[in-house]
Amino acid sequence: MTRKIAIFDTTLRDGEQSPGASMNTEEKLVVARQLLRLNVDVIEAGFPISSPGDFESVRRIAELAGDDATVVGLTRAVAKDIDRAAEALKYAKRPRIHTGIGVSPSHIHDKLRITEDQCIERAVAAVKHAKSYVEDVQFYAEDAGRADYAFLAKVIQAVVDAGATVVNIPDTTGYSLPDEFGRRIRYLMENVRGIENVTVSVHCHNDLGMATALSLAGVENGATQIECTINGLGERAGNTAMEEVVMGIKMHGQELDAHTDINTREFLKASRLVSSITGINVQVNKAIVGANAFAHSSGIHQDGVLKKRDTYEIIDPEEVGAGKSQIVLTARSGHAALKHRLEELGYELDKEKLDKMYDAFLDLADKKKEIYDEDLESLMNESHRNEAALYSLESVQISCGFPLKPTATVTLRNPADQVVTACDFGTGPIDAVYKAVNKIVQVDNDLTEFSVQAVTRGIDALGEVTIRVTAPDGEVYTGRGADGDIVVSSTKAYLNALNRLLNDKAEHAK
Repeated sequence: MTRKIAIFDTTLRDGEQSPGASMNTEEKLVVARQLLRLNVDVIEAGFPISSPGDFESVRRIAELAGDDATVVGLTRAVAKDIDRAAEALKYAKRPRIHTGIGVSPSHIHDKLRITEDQCIERAVAAVKHAKSYVEDVQFYAEDAGRADYAFLAKVIQAVVDAGATVVNIPDTTGYSLPDEFGRRIRYLMENVRGIENVTVSVHCHNDLGMATALSLAGVENGATQIECTINGLGERAGNTAMEEVVMGIKMHGQELDAHTDINTREFLKASRLVSSITGINVQVNKAIVGANAFAHSSGIHQDGVLKKRDTYEIIDPEEVGAGKSQIVLTARSGHAALKHRLEELGYELDKEKLDKMYDAFLDLADKKKEIYDEDLESLMNESHRNEAALYSLESVQISCGFPLKPTATVTLRNPADQVVTACDFGTGPIDAVYKAVNKIVQVDNDLTEFSVQAVTRGIDALGEVTIRVTAPDGEVYTGRGADGDIVVSSTKAYLNALNRLLNDKAEHAK
């Protein structure tokens, strides 16, 4: 059996420190409920002494969690901080006080302006004071990533001897390289007596974009707890993203001798919840939970995924609550992707029809960034309309605008397979087009309805025009046309209505 790696979520504490990401107590409770659904082991609910709101958040989350998760209150190595945290955690079923102090030369000499011996004294005093309130005490060695190895081991030894049950080794500034950080954890595992009896935690920041790699290097070298946040939220460039490290462990559990108990199918829901509450959007190419994490637009990739998903996906999207792979249709998509999507929409095409449809698809894809299902349905409808067309559109051109008089030149292919061109003026561009069409088709009708709507979202959306014309005998014929150009859509719609009128007359004449 692989080692259990505890997941310590600090979205509500370190994550909230991300500029613009502050949450009120009720919002924190909503997130906390989702963290419980994720089955996290530990929830760091806040910094109780920092504000009445944080105190209340820790108190209420402690009550909410019950036996389902350990609830943590953060403190400095200061007695009044620890007293306040203990008060907030008074009714927690599984309380933990998280106290600590800076251990790097920068923190000891420049920030705290104390000696190394004083640093150790404060660390031990803080752990002992916290221990007087709760059994479970976590010590953080702030900026451990830049601390001297021997001194760091000395501090950790002192707090373990003082009763700390968890020791947190943070790379506070995201400075380390994964190999070096792994060696640091290994050094502590080999040089601190009794460390095998406590939980070794890693808390890594993403300043160099390596937080996930740093955390996994820690696990590989002996750490048994990872501190992380949903979406990698946190100070500066953020913290280790929970969804990344958990899925990393899931993919490489045997190599890392590790597993977690996280319900990964709740990841996407958690990501969207935190994003909506904080107002901080997730980048589309974010690993695991980004909008493009399981989207494929390259024809080669699409073909591979359709044949066997794991050719280009190492994670089943359903494992993280993302549904299924997305085949994004663009100009780079091939026949296989188009055929797959059309079949999903219920269309079965033989090779000849698929080839024709693919040509129409590529023509549209060259004009649009992405082709949606509605676009495909519109293209399919357009192809069906053209199958029984007596007159088909070859080209249409207009000139209009103040003070020009709207003019249209229309070229059609008639039932005798002849190409005919006509030109006319109108009160507007569509009126001019329809008058030019009438010169060629020459069938009496009265335009009684005209409407246009976008098929999909975006400025490059197809425009679908619906019209109705009334024949002299009172029969009404509906015509539809779709194109990226509204004038072309309108022309196609009018021709579709006239073709239906003419076909109907031909049927009655038989």
